Amino acid sequence: MSLEPPSKTRDCAVIIGVGASQGIGAAVCHRFAKEGLKVYVAGRTFQKIEAVAAEIHTKGGEATAFRLDAEDIHQVQALFDTITSQNERITAVIHNVGGNIPSIFLRSPLSFFNQMWQSTFLSAYLVSQSSLRIFKEQKHGTLIFTGASSSLRGKPFFAAFTMGKSALRAYALNLAQLYKTQGIHIAHVIIDGMVDGDRVNKALFGLGRLARLTRGTGGLNLNAIAENYWMLYLQSPELWTHELDLRPYQENF
Repeated sequence: MSLEPPSKTRDCAVIIGVGASQGIGAAVCHRFAKEGLKVYVAGRTFQKIEAVAAEIHTKGGEATAFRLDAEDIHQVQALFDTITSQNERITAVIHNVGGNIPSIFLRSPLSFFNQMWQSTFLSAYLVSQSSLRIFKEQKHGTLIFTGASSSLRGKPFFAAFTMGKSALRAYALNLAQLYKTQGIHIAHVIIDGMVDGDRVNKALFGLGRLARLTRGTGGLNLNAIAENYWMLYLQSPELWTHELDLRPYQENF
């Protein structure tokens, strides 16, 4: 008989859709790790997610990089199975998948629409199914989806992106209604405006950064965005926010 005390269950957060070190996913990883949660950094490109995990380690946090195609049901389930097989409790899952790729509607093939739908919506469906099974058993958990201005309205050249993001918003509301009495907080965050990160700043050989600066707002600050995700996580069932709309002060409604 062992006289050692049982090890304490470790709370962890799973952030899916992490790319560049200067991006929403990475910023959220750093914010949750700062508070002592173990962070699973999940994304398509191992070099990028490994770099984010390494940065967290240098700051005294704990992080594990997990290469993941969030559109693959087997890979998504493998991620959650890996975590639950250890003495860890998932308390937060953040879905941050999907890029706003423009296209001319009449020249957009069906394969492009399928690609965008799988990225923006199907991945969220797969992630939510795996995480909600765990949250239901725990009777506790926070699931946050990252949306965009296209969640609310369509813009020229973004029909495919709007299709996925608007569907995701409706889906998140439906899940919130289903699980609000089971201790599960489901939230949707609309990112309306250019983000001051690598995706914008390095787009079109630096023209993205110029466009962000000439709009007069400077763009959405990554740390400020991450702070709002952490705020949602801290909320108690007595008062839950379902949707946040984050935008620079000059962004059009």
